[in-house]
Amino acid sequence: MNIKTVFRALRHKNYRLFLVGQGISLIGTWMQQIAVAWLAYRLTHSAVLLGVVGFSSQIPAFLIAPFAGVIADRYSRHRLLLITQFLALCQATLLYVLYATHTIQVWHIIGLSFLLGAINAFDIPVRQSFTVEMLNDREDLSNAIALNSSMVNAARLVGPSIGGILIAIFGEGACFLLNAVSYMAVLISLSMMKLARQEYLSRKKESAIRQLKEGFSYAINFMPIRTILMLLSVMSMVAGGVQALMPVFAKDVFHGGSRLLGILMAASGLGALAGAIYLANRRNVLGLSKVIAWTAAVFGLGVMMFSQTVVLVLALPILLFSGFGMMVQMASSNIILQMLVEEDKRGRVMSFYTMAFMGLSPFGSLFSGILASKIGAGLTLLLGGLVCVAAVVVYTSQLKTLRKYIRPVYIEKGIIERPIQ
Repeated sequence: MNIKTVFRALRHKNYRLFLVGQGISLIGTWMQQIAVAWLAYRLTHSAVLLGVVGFSSQIPAFLIAPFAGVIADRYSRHRLLLITQFLALCQATLLYVLYATHTIQVWHIIGLSFLLGAINAFDIPVRQSFTVEMLNDREDLSNAIALNSSMVNAARLVGPSIGGILIAIFGEGACFLLNAVSYMAVLISLSMMKLARQEYLSRKKESAIRQLKEGFSYAINFMPIRTILMLLSVMSMVAGGVQALMPVFAKDVFHGGSRLLGILMAASGLGALAGAIYLANRRNVLGLSKVIAWTAAVFGLGVMMFSQTVVLVLALPILLFSGFGMMVQMASSNIILQMLVEEDKRGRVMSFYTMAFMGLSPFGSLFSGILASKIGAGLTLLLGGLVCVAAVVVYTSQLKTLRKYIRPVYIEKGIIERPIQ
């Protein structure tokens, strides 16, 4: 592994600030996420309501993200991020106050999860499209995306582990409070950035609805973007089911508590972190369309194997490999989309990416919770893994056509050399 290659995007000061601030904040986010899931299951002992909580936290991405993409193409992405991060701080604070005053109920959890989901529906496409503005050299964009994924999954590895311990010692409220405090780090880092002035005024002359239709038409009619988003949508729904049912496996299958839930999520996070480092070590984007195929298959097969495993020592390495597959497939999709997209449509395309990655996940959470109450969590995830593998077969059959569309764009942008006539 070449260290200089892996961390080359860190030579940009604004990106370094972003990575540090966001990294601290995301640890708090994952701590809160595991605490919310555990609290909901502790209060209700219901897989269905657990699915409802997951659904409420992510359904706003499906409903709101397309409009967020239009806003990201019309207004300062830097200012928008300051607003979304401050609102997320307020959400975490309110959650802690309700817990500390012993007034929290399940409907509070569902409502506040929906609120945070609405905030994230704006934050994620804005943040994804803002990445390019933090770099002085766009050749480092793929590395920056991979490092961002590394940061997310390092936090995913550390956050649940700390969260599980804090829940066992102090209760879920400690996670809510520390998450609120952690948002200060990203607000400070964003405030310290010095950015080149971006021109957004010309984009405001057009109707927002017209821009939304234009972005949708562009994404659906450009075969590579459409194909990548469709596979990502399937993966996201299955991953949503896995995440929603993880407390059930921790408590009912492996007979553990909140600490074991943290360990299970950390195993998946460790695999995802390894996947992000693997991508960061790549020198260019060539061959990523094939990488998407085999890593999606790894995830699907991993979910199938985990669903039928009752021995913890076998489940942990399976989660590691499935986490690797999911992260590499997701981040590779992000990289290709950002390399292909036209600059004036970046926010909108990344909003569709957010819809596929997060917006459809709640449907997976809800459906999996309902199905698990009928046929059991194990069989539910087995069916989900089978769906993933089937989707990979369809995607793989289109790889040759996919490359025909991608190659001219890469040549035009100088990613690969123009053939000699």
